[in-house]
Amino acid sequence: MLGDAPSRAAKVLIVEDNALNLKLLKDLLEYHGYYVVATGSGEAALRIAEEEQPDLILMDIQLPDFSGIDATRQLKANLKTQRIPIIAVTAFAMSGDRAKIMESGCDDYVAKPFSVLELLALIEKYTTARPE
Repeated sequence: MLGDAPSRAAKVLIVEDNALNLKLLKDLLEYHGYYVVATGSGEAALRIAEEEQPDLILMDIQLPDFSGIDATRQLKANLKTQRIPIIAVTAFAMSGDRAKIMESGCDDYVAKPFSVLELLALIEKYTTARPE
């Protein structure tokens, strides 16, 4: 049921360089029972994803070192991280942006500002159907 904590604490990697957005996402997910790992760097996201093997990645597209699109492509090309679902959480909501983001390998897309219920439903979708 939406809003209930998962049966096992799913691990979510948040890749977000805006401190306020990161705090909002982190607090929201932790409140709903998720274990959160976070970074504001695309390069660090690649390393953390490989080491931590999160159940899901929330990927900002505009990052200071390289784009979330590039980070997603690299994660999907890596045998150790290619199966981790990635949801783009981005302010890029212009015509054509969604297609470009999805073509990079993202599994889903949420535009900022986002609906909390919509985001939680997507997170639940990708973290409850994970094989052990």
